[in-house]
Amino acid sequence: MKKLFLLTALVLACTISKAQVPVDPDTKLITYQEVVNQEGSTKDSIYIRGIAWVNSYFKNPQGVTTIRDRENGIILGQHRVRMVDTDADGNVLNSNTIVEFTFKIEAKEGRYRYTINDFEMKATSRFPLERWLNKDDPQYTPKCDEYLAQVDTHIREMIADLKKGMEPKKVKVDEW
Repeated sequence: MKKLFLLTALVLACTISKAQVPVDPDTKLITYQEVVNQEGSTKDSIYIRGIAWVNSYFKNPQGVTTIRDRENGIILGQHRVRMVDTDADGNVLNSNTIVEFTFKIEAKEGRYRYTINDFEMKATSRFPLERWLNKDDPQYTPKCDEYLAQVDTHIREMIADLKKGMEPKKVKVDEW
């Protein structure tokens, strides 16, 4: 009975999570994008906070970023995340499935925009994650929904960390 409840909860969670994966209406690609306002911040200070976030968030920040363009306020990088599977006993195991994606931070006066897209499963040939959304695809399995939920959770956690790291630091004024 416990396993039936757990399985039902997992299927429901995957269905709900799948609905949360943002798909760009024009490109039909999975895309996370938002403009975040930061009144009073210069383009350069936003860029510097972006670099500081990259350096603190990723284990190998130099290997992750492909472009660090201070003049134009652009940080571009690629990252990957390993999916996990759960066996019949409920043990969490590392999967052989690895999802790669691109992220971009663009700084302007008083705001920045992040874009996270180009999701692909690492395979011998290009395999865009949008295929996991298509239940008619020959390679679709119910595990695709689980993996999409994992990707969505990872990206949303990354975005929350990015927003926290991009907040201007409060400067304590020494009024002696």
